[in-house]
Amino acid sequence: MEQEKSVPSGTAQTGITVTLALAMGLASLGTSIANIALPALAEAFSAPFSQVQAVVVAYLAALTVSVVIAGRLGDRFGLKPMLVMGLVLFAVASLLCAVAPSLWLLTGARVVQGIGAAFLMTLAMALTRQSADEARVGRAMGLLGTVSALGTALGPSLGGLLIPLAGWRGIFWVQVPLAALALILAVSMLPGDAGKGKTMSASLRPVMNRALVPNLLVNILIAAVMMTTLVFGPFYLGIGLGLTATQVGFVMAVGPVISIFSGVPSGRLVDGWGSGRVLAIGLVLLTAGTLLLALLPTMIGVAGYVLSIVVLTPGYQLFQAANNTAALADVAKDRRGTVSGLLGLSRNIGLIAGASAMGAVFAFGVGTEDFTHATPSAIAAGMRVTFLLACAMMIVAIAVTLGRWDARAGSGRSR
Repeated sequence: MEQEKSVPSGTAQTGITVTLALAMGLASLGTSIANIALPALAEAFSAPFSQVQAVVVAYLAALTVSVVIAGRLGDRFGLKPMLVMGLVLFAVASLLCAVAPSLWLLTGARVVQGIGAAFLMTLAMALTRQSADEARVGRAMGLLGTVSALGTALGPSLGGLLIPLAGWRGIFWVQVPLAALALILAVSMLPGDAGKGKTMSASLRPVMNRALVPNLLVNILIAAVMMTTLVFGPFYLGIGLGLTATQVGFVMAVGPVISIFSGVPSGRLVDGWGSGRVLAIGLVLLTAGTLLLALLPTMIGVAGYVLSIVVLTPGYQLFQAANNTAALADVAKDRRGTVSGLLGLSRNIGLIAGASAMGAVFAFGVGTEDFTHATPSAIAAGMRVTFLLACAMMIVAIAVTLGRWDARAGSGRSR
């Protein structure tokens, strides 16, 4: 039987929350901040889009491969020590990215950065679940969802401000002091792990069950759609509508602003209404948002893009808070790292699909992979095709969720 956990004091809890939020924000920032720099990287290294795209995909691939390993290492050796190790890796890799003399060395450094980010993202979620009061788990997950979405969506905005001032290297330099600050806070603020050093089973079977699999499948689909907006939104706004890099950054900041105001309320709704109802509302908003992105931007330009994001972003926040709470609801303390890793794995598979597979769809719609020389109308066509497919993916996510509820209802009747 699991021992009753001690609840940290108010000041200690604030320190823990700030530390974990910063760690999660750094991992998410690293996911998206390079996206807006892809045109600058293509020019700096005289490389086609398919090569500079590796800077984004390498990070996501390393993150994807490492998240479950990071979670299991956290369960085995302690969540805090492994988070500290991840912060060290992330800080060193950020420095290597900033000074990389070639595209391939930059890509290699991004692999190391992605491994560090796997520890940050996975263990921050597990530590948040471990330190949160039982009656406020939804709010804690909502806050983490806010920070995750904020970091992911803030990347293009911050990059749009830094690139004109410091070039593409500036987007990596800014991550070095942030990682150092998070490292200092983690060492000083986070409590030690009383249960570290336990022998873990090599199999994932104890944590995989029929209830968890739908959470993971839907997580993949939603992450793919969100990454699609981050990768191809800048191309549409910059080339399709002729905005400058700074203007693109400001338009892309709409998502982070909405995230600030919708994350914690989403968690409160989960605590009050239950994860199932909130999950359904989030999926409906995500479906509507993708359909609007396919239609409105090509009809009314920037206003249509912004309106679509206004619908899409709260849907994502509601989904994140509800899905993470449901997945970790009945997980034993010594398996939270592993389940958090599986959630991260599914999310990052979706992110890779959004950056690569959806890239092929966008290129098909545009008619060429050379987006920098495509016409505005071709970019608009790519936008329309890509987000119509994204809307279809959201319908599939709803079907998977409904199937899970039907299975649970049937199981209840059979009893």
